[in-house]
Order: sequence, then structure tokens, then C-alpha cells
Amino acid sequence: MSARLLLVNGPNLNLLGTREPEVYGTATLADVERLAAAAALDAGYGLRAIQSNHEGVLIDAIHEARGDCVGIIINPGGLTHTSVSLRDALTGVGLPFAEVHISDVHAREEFRHHSYLDDVAAVRVIGQGIDGYAEAVRRLTALIP
Repeated sequence: MSARLLLVNGPNLNLLGTREPEVYGTATLADVERLAAAAALDAGYGLRAIQSNHEGVLIDAIHEARGDCVGIIINPGGLTHTSVSLRDALTGVGLPFAEVHISDVHAREEFRHHSYLDDVAAVRVIGQGIDGYAEAVRRLTALIP
């Protein structure tokens, strides 16, 4: 298995399992990474995962993915609504990517309704809990030749 995907989780996703469980559930980031890795393996891909609360670290990881990954699954957390730089990194590397959100962002506060990624993401999965990560992997890998 030579092809690999990059899984990117943005700010505050390290708090999964304890942060607002009524919104995000009780699964942890480790659970998310295991689920995504299993879905990637089922599709014939490896998976490298990163989580950071720092935008520049995420951008650097996206840039590095150009050298060893064929696609990206990203939950940008709050950067969804604020980061043109993250959008530029994702479009700049030229890899197809899936945008994932655990909660239904459209049923939440008004500021969460706008995504800087929605018009450039190959796949969007919203409001499916952590199962959305596996769905994003399946839908993204179906697009990769």
C-alpha cells in the first residue's frame, strides 16, 4: 500500500470526548483517528494523522502532504470560518480534499454557517458525528484515480 491520505484535525479537536459532549459526543480524537485509518485501509490507503491548535502547523502539514499523500480529510474546527490561509494551502497543493464537521454547523450559531472551504472541497460531510470521517474517506477515495 503506497498511497496515503492525510487526516487533519484543527483547533480544539484534541478535546473530543470531553468538550461539549452534547454537541460532539464522547468519542475521542484517538477514536476518530482509528476510525479514519480503518476506513482508509478498507479502501486500500494508508493514513497519516495530525492535530494542532496552531494554524501554521496545519498549513505546513498540508504543504508536506503534496510529497507523500493523494488526498486530505480535514476538520478545520473554528478555522473553517476564519482562515483564508488554510484555504490557500489546500488549493495550493492541488490534492483533492474532504471537509468534515462532526456537528451540523448549519443548525448552530450563524457564524458557523460560512465555510471558506465549501466551494473548493471535493467532498463535504457535515453532522454525521465521528462516522462522518469514515464517510469522507469513502467518498474521497472514490474520486481518486
